[in-house]
Amino acid sequence: MGRMTKQATLHRMVFPDHICPFGLKAKHLLERRGYTVDDRWLTTRTETDAFKAKHGVKTTPQTFIDGVRVGGYDDLRHHFGLKVADANATSYTPVIALFTMTGLMALAASFAVEGSAFTLRAAEWFISFSMVVLALLKLQDVDRFATMFLNYDLLARRWVPYASIYPFAEGLAGVLMTAHALPGLSIPIALFIGGIGAASVLKAVYIDRRDIKCACVGGSSKVPLGFVSLTENVMMVAMAFWMMRIWF
Repeated sequence: MGRMTKQATLHRMVFPDHICPFGLKAKHLLERRGYTVDDRWLTTRTETDAFKAKHGVKTTPQTFIDGVRVGGYDDLRHHFGLKVADANATSYTPVIALFTMTGLMALAASFAVEGSAFTLRAAEWFISFSMVVLALLKLQDVDRFATMFLNYDLLARRWVPYASIYPFAEGLAGVLMTAHALPGLSIPIALFIGGIGAASVLKAVYIDRRDIKCACVGGSSKVPLGFVSLTENVMMVAMAFWMMRIWF
């Protein structure tokens, strides 16, 4: 006898101006798992609402296997024993991705300019590129960053506007250090914000033992305040001292 074909029925929204991304992901997952998918489109809001009311569900897509409702995309992942991301879980993934890319950018820039990827300039660029990208992430939503930053920064708690100034200062120092320009401006900025930042992290995490999120990659960050945040600030201070050694 031939192998039985696994069958699944998927109900998902496919409107003229919107295709549900979770429906596409559910279809792809089922096909990867060897299912033949009876792909049923819900093409209007009325049709979608009627489907939800009929089955007593609040969302689509909805998957049925062997006539039994499995549920939405996350439920389908659970059904197959796959991990489902926790939106509130802490994660170091953003900073790992950031430092990996800025490191590769620094190596590429060094190779293009110096003819070798592994140079002192590459190390400088790694730090300055990281400062710029970290500032960029904060600048996407300055108010949200400032709100999170006020949770732990010592100066911002005393002078609230500093929380909104910080990402601009970090970005400016990073750009100037990348260009080796205006060291009389970039070095004091990096020393100031990096020094205060390091002291703030040390107090919040290692003295007060607080368990809070870091604003280092923006106000929606799930990165825990701690070693990564301290590293960001120590890197700025180290870069400032290195630039002082070069210029003065």
